[in-house]
Amino acid sequence: MPELFFDLRATHNPHRWYLPLTPKVCVGPPGNQFMFGGVGLASAIAAMERTCGRPVIWATAQYLSYARPPQVVDLDVWVPVEGKYNSQARVVSHVDDKEIVTVNAALGARPSELSRQWMEAPDVPRPQDCPAGDHWRGEEEDLHSRLETRVAKGRYGDQVVGPQTDDGRLILWIRPIGDYAIDSSMLAVIADHVPSGIGSALGRNGGGNSLDNTIRIRHIVPTEWVLCDIRIHGIHGGFAHGSMYMFAEDGELMASASQSVIVRQREERTER
Repeated sequence: MPELFFDLRATHNPHRWYLPLTPKVCVGPPGNQFMFGGVGLASAIAAMERTCGRPVIWATAQYLSYARPPQVVDLDVWVPVEGKYNSQARVVSHVDDKEIVTVNAALGARPSELSRQWMEAPDVPRPQDCPAGDHWRGEEEDLHSRLETRVAKGRYGDQVVGPQTDDGRLILWIRPIGDYAIDSSMLAVIADHVPSGIGSALGRNGGGNSLDNTIRIRHIVPTEWVLCDIRIHGIHGGFAHGSMYMFAEDGELMASASQSVIVRQREERTER
């Protein structure tokens, strides 16, 4: 199997895994870092796929609390249903007795020659022709420093591409820095960028904390960059709801994702 973006480790029990936390898989200000939500979902997906021996079809995470470095997250995999072609599974990720993330999923594949897609990738410049995204936390050594981002449309950090629009869309190219394959767990990490679309939709510096994250895998193909079409559907009562469609460079729809987010507004950055 390809190298994972995070340090998921096996135990003697095939249903128990663990993840030591370092700043490389965390976000947040110095002294208050916490595990990136996408890593919580991605590590659960990787644990389930390895325990079940099947690829994930869909997975949904409910974020309950924060895990912080140098804590160790334990992942317990439960497989209540295992059929001929698919399994139903869940993961409880916890630090000692404190539950951090709960993930439910279905895994498997059925023999079928049908393969179609109706959603088309947005028509945007190639990643090399788009400006680099400047994450609002700057040059800190955390998870964001391990992902390269190019802005095709909208606002990401201080980078604004195109005029402000009312469609609530942010389009990014994202790829991991290093020798990591684009697989289901990597897409789960990338999918947790839906909150980045909030600032773009509002036309101001903003984002949020994820309450959940659901990913649905269609067809993963070899690609270096992932084209992320982020759409914020609406904001009300302090919460936002949005989705993401993830395409390979050749336009293949690989996955879709959706989230609900606690909205946070930040002060505009000033020149230092």
